[in-house]
Amino acid sequence: MKILHTSDWHIGRTFHGHNTLEALSSVLEVMVQEVRVREIDVVIVAGDVFDSATPAAACYPVLAGALSRLREAGAQIVVTSGNHDSAARLGFLAEFTAGAGIHIVTDPASVGRPIQIDDAHGPVLFYGIPYLEPAMVRAQWPGVVLRTQEQTITHAMSLVRSDLAERRGAEPGVRAVAISHCFAAGIEPSAGVERDIQSGGIDVVPLSAFDGPDYVALGHIHGRAELTPRVRYSGAPLFYSFSEQHKARGAWLVELDAAGLADVSWMPLPIPRALVTLTGTLDELLEREDFAQHRDDWVCAVLTDAAAPIDPMRKLQARFPWCATLMLRPAGGENADGLDYGQRVRAATSDTGLVGAVLQHVRAGEGLSNDEKCSSSTSPQRRSREGAPPRNRRVWAISSPSDCRL
Repeated sequence: MKILHTSDWHIGRTFHGHNTLEALSSVLEVMVQEVRVREIDVVIVAGDVFDSATPAAACYPVLAGALSRLREAGAQIVVTSGNHDSAARLGFLAEFTAGAGIHIVTDPASVGRPIQIDDAHGPVLFYGIPYLEPAMVRAQWPGVVLRTQEQTITHAMSLVRSDLAERRGAEPGVRAVAISHCFAAGIEPSAGVERDIQSGGIDVVPLSAFDGPDYVALGHIHGRAELTPRVRYSGAPLFYSFSEQHKARGAWLVELDAAGLADVSWMPLPIPRALVTLTGTLDELLEREDFAQHRDDWVCAVLTDAAAPIDPMRKLQARFPWCATLMLRPAGGENADGLDYGQRVRAATSDTGLVGAVLQHVRAGEGLSNDEKCSSSTSPQRRSREGAPPRNRRVWAISSPSDCRL
C-alpha cells in the first residue's frame, strides 16, 4: 500500500496580509496529479485542515475540490482535526463522506476504532486521533487523569494499542497507521511550531507514546521531521513564515508491504513563490545588482542602517513588489558599553535623556541627533510638565543657535 502523509494545510491563512488560497490550490492540484501518477492508495491529512475554527466561505470550495479530486485520482482519504479546526464544522458530514472513501475523524469517541482499508496483503488499520484538548475530553474518559497533552495522547494511544493487539491476536498480519496532531519529543521549539498547544509553554508528548503501529503520521510542526524511521512530521505544503524559508515543502510517501513498513521517501511539492531574507542598508537593498534576482520573491528585508530610514517599505516595494516585512537590525550589533536596555533606562535623569537612552540602545550606540534634541526640547507636553507658560505663548528652548532654525 502507498500512503501519502500530509498535514497543516491551513486553508484560509494569510501570509503577511496576503491571501494564500490561490497558491495553496495550485499546490494541492499538483498533489492530485502525483497521487494519480504514483497510484497512491491513501492520502492522510494530519490536522489543521483549516486555519480557523470559523473559516471564510471561500475556504470550503478549496477543501471540497481538493478532497474530491484526490478521490477521483484513486486514493481514499483520512483526515483528522487539528487545534485550529472546529471538530463540529470539519466533521459534520463525516458519516456521509465515509461512504465515498473520504474518512474525517473529529470525534474523540472514535479513538481506538480504526478505519480499515485493504490492499493485496490484507487489512491496514488507520487509527485517527483528532486534536484532543485535555479540558474538553475529560468527560469522555472519566476516571483517567487528563491534564496535559502528554497524558491525553498517551491514553489515546493506549486505546489504539489495546484494539490493535486484539485484532492482531485474531489476524497476525494486520498492519496499522496512527495519525495525531501534537508536539512530540525530539523537535526543537524553533522547528516551526505554528502555535504552542499549552498556554505558557509547549506540552511535549514522549515518543514512547507512539509505540505499536507500523507508521505514525504527525501534524502540527510546519517543517518536515523524522523523529524515528516510523514517526514523522510532513510539515505544511506552503510557507507560512520566513522562519520556514529553508525547509522543504512536500509530503512523505510511505509504503507498506506484507510485513509492515517497507519504505519512506520524500515527495517534493512546488513552491509558488520563493522566500528570501535580504540584509543590508536600505541603499544597498535598493541598488545592489545581485538583489535584482529576487524581484518576484517574497522578501523579508533586514535593514542595517543605524537609524530607521524614512518610509522604507514604500521604497523597498518599488524594487521588490512582494516585500512582505522588514526589520531594523543596526550594524555593529551590541552597544560597545555593554549596557542592557533596563540599565540605560534607569540611568536616564530627564525625559530627553530617557529618549536618548532608548534610541542609543536600538540604534547600536547612536543617540539623539541635533534635530531630535530640538524636537524634544520644544515638545508642548514637556513644557507643560516643567511649568512653562500657557500654550498660547510660544516658547522655544534651544541649546545653541547653530542647532536649529526657526
